Amino acid sequence: MKLYFSTKQIPQLQSLSLTQRLAAVQLAQTKLIGPEKLCLNVLKMLVVIPVFTLIIQTATNWMAIAWALLITLLYPILVKPVQYGLCAKYIPQSNIHKEGNK
Repeated sequence: MKLYFSTKQIPQLQSLSLTQRLAAVQLAQTKLIGPEKLCLNVLKMLVVIPVFTLIIQTATNWMAIAWALLITLLYPILVKPVQYGLCAKYIPQSNIHKEGNK
């Protein structure tokens, strides 16, 4: 699986506008199979759970909020490239050109 840090890097979507690229990725995400969805959801939880744990700890340690904000920044850095990489194979080249002409 190739990682894409932007929807513009996905070869099938390079000629589309941002809203069209996001719509195509959203449509492709609905086509993910069970293990792919599970992998993506587990990765999301691995980023989100520590944030909430650190927020709970702010009652005793105010520095925990800084760590929570830092970990929150990991979400787009870790999750989005994996999401785009998984969805890229479900975006056929032929359908994109048809949608782009509408």
